[in-house]
Amino acid sequence: MRIAVLSEADPAEPRVAAVPETVKKFKALGAEVVVQSGAGLKAGVPDAEYEAAGASIVPSAEAAAGEADLVLKVRRPGAEELGNFKKGAAVVAIMDPYGREAELKAMADAGISSFAMELMPRITRAQVMDVLSSQANLAGYRAVVDGAAEYGRAMPMMMTAAGTVPAARVFVMGVGVAGLQAIATARRMGAVVTATDVRPATKEQVESLGAKFVAVEDDEFKQAETAGGYAKEMSAEYQKKQAELVATHIAKQDIVITTALIPGRPAPKLVSEDMVAAMKPGSVLIDLAVERGGNVAGAKAGEVVTTDKGVKIVGHLNVPGRLAATASSLYARNLFAFVETLIDKEAKALAIKWDDELVKATNLTRDGDVVHASFQPKAA
Repeated sequence: MRIAVLSEADPAEPRVAAVPETVKKFKALGAEVVVQSGAGLKAGVPDAEYEAAGASIVPSAEAAAGEADLVLKVRRPGAEELGNFKKGAAVVAIMDPYGREAELKAMADAGISSFAMELMPRITRAQVMDVLSSQANLAGYRAVVDGAAEYGRAMPMMMTAAGTVPAARVFVMGVGVAGLQAIATARRMGAVVTATDVRPATKEQVESLGAKFVAVEDDEFKQAETAGGYAKEMSAEYQKKQAELVATHIAKQDIVITTALIPGRPAPKLVSEDMVAAMKPGSVLIDLAVERGGNVAGAKAGEVVTTDKGVKIVGHLNVPGRLAATASSLYARNLFAFVETLIDKEAKALAIKWDDELVKATNLTRDGDVVHASFQPKAA
């Protein structure tokens, strides 16, 4: 059983899919691990550390993946990479499959069995495999760090001989994993924190972290959560009422962090141009949904925009990748926990149980076809 760890083709992706800790665990399962030279450099892992853990280093993706039974990546393989894989190889990565019919078909045509880590079901046995949570945690933390860096003022209240410095006011919009971590981080840094979300269950979570909850709490609000724990899309009427409340609140804030995403859909617009215009000069908005269109009007992917009134809108891409070493370590553990379920420990070979609920939930392509029910090609 040969496992390949590849460098990422996207130069903006600094994370890596395995670290020395997980290489040792794969070796203990009887796998031969091959790492493309330089795969871990941007995440602070030199080739020598992989070799010390028992991996072989090869010069190219083709040399690493050509005979591999299993290929580990951070992002979905591009068209230029698919020719490196042997037919029937399993490829595990963050696949970003929504709206990517052509890319899924290309993977199917290449004959690989592809698995999307972000489709892992939210069940107890899969918690350790939940890549969305592990990476969102870091994104929430980094959002506060980036916000503090752009803000240009102190975060905590300070009593000095020259007078009192007031605490920064931080408003977190969207209280999922990233939002909760943002709240906790901002509180640790001494800010006065408020938060909002359409899911009623989050109110208690927000208050348990010492922040104040802000929302229109009507009957629709009480029903605003899917069985899977995600936010539902709200009615236009509710959105209007919530927007009015938020508009009043947001004008008083120093840092606003938006984290709202709905799987498979563009990010909902939470902060309008008028809301941005009402904010104080020097205020900062951090948009963690910018890769899906953004929550903030005026946000630009990969840019820090400063409005005419001096409000900064931060749209960094791949925020977990801004903490590449930590993000890689957590992602690698997520991957190992999943891949371990695909291996027959006695035979020391890949033995995918196609009827396993984890496999069925994550398997996108197999035997030349797109097999996931949610991503079947549309009829002509």
